Amino acid sequence: MSASGPAGIDWAGIVAPVVVACSGGADSLGLLVAACEVMLEPIAVHVDHGIRPGSEREADRVHAAAARLGARSHAVRAPVAPGSNLEARARDARYTVLEQARIELDATAVLVAHTADDQAETVLLNLLRGAAATGLAGMPARRGPVVRPALGVRRTELRALAAERGIVAFEDPSNTDLTHRRNWVRHEVLPRLTAGAARDLVPVLTRQASVLRAESELLDELADALLEAAGGQAPSARVLADAHPALARRAVRRWLGHPPPSLSEVERVLAIARNERRATELAGGRRVCRRAGVLHQEVPWRP
Repeated sequence: MSASGPAGIDWAGIVAPVVVACSGGADSLGLLVAACEVMLEPIAVHVDHGIRPGSEREADRVHAAAARLGARSHAVRAPVAPGSNLEARARDARYTVLEQARIELDATAVLVAHTADDQAETVLLNLLRGAAATGLAGMPARRGPVVRPALGVRRTELRALAAERGIVAFEDPSNTDLTHRRNWVRHEVLPRLTAGAARDLVPVLTRQASVLRAESELLDELADALLEAAGGQAPSARVLADAHPALARRAVRRWLGHPPPSLSEVERVLAIARNERRATELAGGRRVCRRAGVLHQEVPWRP
């Protein structure tokens, strides 16, 4: 391990100063150490969702660790109301406030401590929910200002950095709760698959994700070109109907945007393009219809 951490950390194109999303866990503290050692002037930003009693005290650990490393630190709150899929809504809230902090702190990027192990778990999770190629490509190393420089290193390597500096990490008790699907994959599914395969599956899954990521990005480029040829925001139904089904599906996904449509929703939109139906309702209150040979997406008005 070099003075700047494991060799697999990819610092290319990252310019100081940066925000490091820091929960106080060993992974994020390890990334904070590594960012300090390569002179990225990291600012440790702790996000408190207020879900666990006493969670506000976790920020004190982050402040202390950052001070020990000579780094700045910052704490923000991102409350999440109770409801379905709490984990996903907390993640969305977290990335929103991290981006706000990046802008306020005049940082160039938000660094997140996802490792190769996290990538392998993500691939399996997406496989279990029936994801297509984009989901099986796992997490991108970069998406806008969010950068995952440690996707090429193992969790144990990143955690060792904090331990070597004598920094005590916070162990979130929910990380062992097997009712959370990621924990179940991490502690039961992946170890059993690894034992059954008699080989370390993390490199296998991350290599697969890398290959599919490149192919997915190429499909996105081709889909964007198809949409442009079809007329952009109001695409020609005929152009979409005549395209290769795989490319047409990708183009429709790109056109619909967020929230990501399900396969059945995409197929209903393509049925409209083929003039097999007149309109369809989609998640998020959206509606797609065909008028004068052109597809239109109607989005509900929000004050």
